[in-house]
Amino acid sequence: MSEDNQIYIPDSFMALFMSPGRYKPNASHADISARYELCEDMAQMLTETAQNMQFNLGVTEQDVLMQCLRGLQAGASVVSVTEAQWVVHRLAELLNWPPLDEAPQCPAP
Repeated sequence: MSEDNQIYIPDSFMALFMSPGRYKPNASHADISARYELCEDMAQMLTETAQNMQFNLGVTEQDVLMQCLRGLQAGASVVSVTEAQWVVHRLAELLNWPPLDEAPQCPAP
């Protein structure tokens, strides 16, 4: 069995690659797996940073998540807008925080 087949990609992430009315993703399984690994790793990496932000700045969980989202959507980000939203949602799950009330997009420069 190849390594790609051992990775479980959650439906919430697969949905990022589904066009409305379609039943197949608009990217290959290998591409989706690579993007998922990047986004999952990013969410895992941000857990300590997010906790430190909340503690050091004395802000709410929602404020921290919003700052993370803005950072992920800024300029030359390595993730797409929808991937950034997924990363922040996953970060909230990992920290047992409520998800963002809304996921606004940063305006294009």
